[in-house]
Amino acid sequence: MRFWLKLLYYSNVTKGNGSSSRRHQNRERLAQFYATIKFTLFYLLLAMRSVLHRFLFAAALALSLSAASQPSALSQQQQPRPSQTPTDDQEGPVYIREVRLPVTVQDKKKQPVTGLTKNDFLIYEDKQQQEIKGFFDEKDSQPIYVAVLMDTSGSVAGKLKFEQESAKNFIYTVTGLRKDRVAFATFDHEIKLRQDFTDKLDLLDKAVDNIGKPGNRTLFYDAIWEFCDEKMRSVPGRRVIVVITDGDDNNYSRATLKDAIDIAQRTETTIFAVSTKAGLSGSAPGVEMGTVSSAVDRDLLRLCEETGGSAFFTGDVLELERAFTRISKELRSTYILTYTPTNNKYDGSERKIEVKLADNRGGLKVKTRKGYKAISDSLRK
Repeated sequence: MRFWLKLLYYSNVTKGNGSSSRRHQNRERLAQFYATIKFTLFYLLLAMRSVLHRFLFAAALALSLSAASQPSALSQQQQPRPSQTPTDDQEGPVYIREVRLPVTVQDKKKQPVTGLTKNDFLIYEDKQQQEIKGFFDEKDSQPIYVAVLMDTSGSVAGKLKFEQESAKNFIYTVTGLRKDRVAFATFDHEIKLRQDFTDKLDLLDKAVDNIGKPGNRTLFYDAIWEFCDEKMRSVPGRRVIVVITDGDDNNYSRATLKDAIDIAQRTETTIFAVSTKAGLSGSAPGVEMGTVSSAVDRDLLRLCEETGGSAFFTGDVLELERAFTRISKELRSTYILTYTPTNNKYDGSERKIEVKLADNRGGLKVKTRKGYKAISDSLRK
């Protein structure tokens, strides 16, 4: 109030009667007063700008921390971060409730053997026999969730049409009429979920047909890790990934072969692979269809076998169809065995699993995942 009275006083004085010298003196005082106001406002604005900058910085920091704390979704930008072994900071021991094993038995002709019962199997973990708690056979008709991952990197550019036809043929072959669901994704320098789990073949056909130009890298192991971690762990029933690829990661992935095997075992995901390195004619240099001839082939074979699946090295349409038929038969004739480990602590150790037939039948082969890492994890049953 005093400020405005003072301002009014000086204004009136400069306009009123009085001596010329007095009016001149008052004008000088008013000018000084105006200058004081300008400097005051100037420094006040500087102070407000500093406070505003601090407020905006704090708000941006809070938003970034909030975004970092949110769970990530499957996308082409995300890179996998393999889970760490639990540390001593955890409060008390965490106990393993149940291990679930998809088991397939094959004869000498690699045909699935059905009709077995719980008493036909023995389970060993780290060479210690385990008690089988649960048993399910093909008659229980659990839903199967199949993810088809297709390599669209530059190394398969000349075989892209072949891979597209392979993907569609497999989807037609494996998809059941009732509960089964199929998802479709591609990987090159990006990992793209093109169709989430569905039983609608027209949507899957469209997703496969809409693939564009090949990419310039192969994030093979990243694709396995990311899909297992973000999609497979949350679905019920059997979990299966079928990869159509030439098998060469070229060391572009952040995840390693061991990481891919680990996450597949922990999410109880079985991996099958169809190698397209020979295309449809088997004419790739140094490649014969059906053979394992390189370190890349051996890594692909290891990825599948340690998760309970198989790798197929096809070179013509007939072999390709046989591979799809074998995968489909395996999925329809799988036994599910469950047990609670005698060593029931999540201590980060590598556990080795072996499943045998009780009567030691000759000529039969038992396939299942070969182990898992005992770490605390969430998994839908």
